[in-house]
Amino acid sequence: MAWLFLVVAGILEMFGVTMINKLNKDRNWQALCLLLLGFGGSFIFLALAMESLPMGTAYAVWTGIGASGGAILGMLLYGEPRNWKRIVFIVMILGAAVGLKAIA
Repeated sequence: MAWLFLVVAGILEMFGVTMINKLNKDRNWQALCLLLLGFGGSFIFLALAMESLPMGTAYAVWTGIGASGGAILGMLLYGEPRNWKRIVFIVMILGAAVGLKAIA
């Protein structure tokens, strides 16, 4: 169950990052509330995952999901560059997260 909590935390982290961009563009209270809900939920699920997962592993996987997911969302939603170098490094981040899961 801890790994499911960790994946949910990572997805909420991605949502929070997307809401930062929305808040920068729109400057309205709805975007601010969604940002706070996204990051708040992310921290709650991260804390739940850390009840049974090692802190270093949980934090690294959570950060990896958030960082790679944010980069992917930037490419898909905001026209950020999609060059092969970015994709290689995103794959490396995700590979490291999978590797941590494999040894935990």
